[in-house]
Amino acid sequence: MVIQPKIRGFICTNAHPVGCAENVRQQISYVKQQGPVADGPKNVLVIGASTGYGLASRITAAFGSGAKTLGIFFEKAPTESKTGSAGWYNTAAFEQAAEAEGLWNKHLNGDAFTDELKAEAINLIRSEMGKIDLVVYSLAAPRRKDPVSGDVYSSVLKPIGQAYTAKNLNTTKREIEEVSVEPANDDEIFNTVKVMGGEDWERWLDQLHAAGVLAENCQTVAYTYIGKKLTWPIYGKATIGRAKEDLDRAAGAIRNKLSDVKANAYVASLKALVTQASSAIPIMPLYISLLYRVMKQQGSHEGCIEQINGLFRQGLYSNTPILDDAGRLRMDGKELADDVQDKVAALWDQVTTDTIDSLTDYHGYHTEFLHLFGFGFDGVDYDADVTPLVPLANLAN
Repeated sequence: MVIQPKIRGFICTNAHPVGCAENVRQQISYVKQQGPVADGPKNVLVIGASTGYGLASRITAAFGSGAKTLGIFFEKAPTESKTGSAGWYNTAAFEQAAEAEGLWNKHLNGDAFTDELKAEAINLIRSEMGKIDLVVYSLAAPRRKDPVSGDVYSSVLKPIGQAYTAKNLNTTKREIEEVSVEPANDDEIFNTVKVMGGEDWERWLDQLHAAGVLAENCQTVAYTYIGKKLTWPIYGKATIGRAKEDLDRAAGAIRNKLSDVKANAYVASLKALVTQASSAIPIMPLYISLLYRVMKQQGSHEGCIEQINGLFRQGLYSNTPILDDAGRLRMDGKELADDVQDKVAALWDQVTTDTIDSLTDYHGYHTEFLHLFGFGFDGVDYDADVTPLVPLANLAN
């Protein structure tokens, strides 16, 4: 079939297998150009491994450290008439590249929140990998079923305390408009923390530890975004921010419970980027479009792979990691620099629908959005007839 993007609101409902492969190829090439990660990991579990920062983590571990990698994700397989999800095709491309270099890799496709999938992962680790020395937690999901109570919790994207009204870039209409969001109630805050907080990360580490499959001096990291003044009302000081604060609690709990294997648990704060998750958050498309313009002009812009490559080399596997007062690894310093934020704020005040092209990097934002689904890459023939049926040979379930 000829596959062209089908965009609905803030998501694309299809994906291009050849374009996704090009996306993965470019990230692998970047990591290999940086040389080996000194004293990097050897056995890595990536929970949320098929897109964005999770995919970049798996690529960096495998092609920067030669690590065995087990990837956990929840992706849609292709059929003869419908494409698979981008994460499916990303994983297929990763698999093919890893196989070509003799790198052990397997995947589990399913709900990472369930104890059943955790047990599958533990059995696979025990039988084929050896002890895990790095666990990356990079899940983004709208809902979660509690494995103990069976209750289903749904997250919301709302401010806390008072309603919030601000400019927004409507990417469907390509217009600057005003968006208003009512404040979350206590139940909505609680539910969002249950879905997006640290409870499941902690549960993964509890069960891996109980099974005896964690190496001594192992590390685990969960990803967050902190931001600054412009994004605080809807991100930092909001339901998402409250959930992300719970990651700090979980990191401390994990360190305490895994002290016998001398484990370390970090929360890593990363840069705002175009992801499937960030595209759904009010104001973030406009903020990111402005941020890209400023940082590209300064020469300081980085994408997922640059951020994660830096996290491995300057954070997780560095003797002098960049830590804040809360003990978080910080890779967002360039974004949050005062001069960058001041320029973004000034443009924020000025931008209108008529000045989107001149004051923002909307083109860069939209291009990266398309890249998430394998579209918009130079050198890929999007008029060609391609098969959507790309297998995952190393799918273990």
